[in-house]
Amino acid sequence: MYVPPHFAETDIPALHAAMRAVRLPVLVGHGLDGLIASHVPMLLDAAAGEFGTLIGHVAKANPHARATGPGLAIFQGPEAYITPSWYATKRETEKVVPTWNYVAVHASGPVEWFSEPARLLDVVTRLTERFEDERREPWAVTDAPADFVAGMLKGIAGFALTITKLEGKVKMSQNRPQADRAGVADGLRADGRDDVAALIPR
Repeated sequence: MYVPPHFAETDIPALHAAMRAVRLPVLVGHGLDGLIASHVPMLLDAAAGEFGTLIGHVAKANPHARATGPGLAIFQGPEAYITPSWYATKRETEKVVPTWNYVAVHASGPVEWFSEPARLLDVVTRLTERFEDERREPWAVTDAPADFVAGMLKGIAGFALTITKLEGKVKMSQNRPQADRAGVADGLRADGRDDVAALIPR
């Protein structure tokens, strides 16, 4: 990922927080016929390794389950189109162009694939708890018959990506004058994008 210094995010806890906020990241790997990408939820174990370890699973029928070599997980955070009409500089010089503001984290490293039932059960249980805990009446893996769950586990392949390279980019108009940043924040709020407006530095 191209990360100019003024857009770089290097704080590991901040990067981990950005990753956890993304519910469906993308896992990229080397498949038998070239690059392959899968949209899969992942758990971040921040304590496993220097930068953490990502854990998840794909369907065993997914060609990604036979990928080799390292993997890359892409976490796309808040993003928004930025019209030059919001810049004070537009009214002053007209020397402005559109752009895009966004948050992105790339985590890469070696991938271990596994199929042990106990390990797979741990992954699906933890993933379920992560997303069901947000619900008023959460569903649990143990709500399903044990033999049914055991059968479902036979159809998935688990993975653990040990993060050896962690890159973060927070492009939020830091390269623009303060008046332009204020105009961007106001424009985003007017468009109902308070989530991105809140990230614009004042």
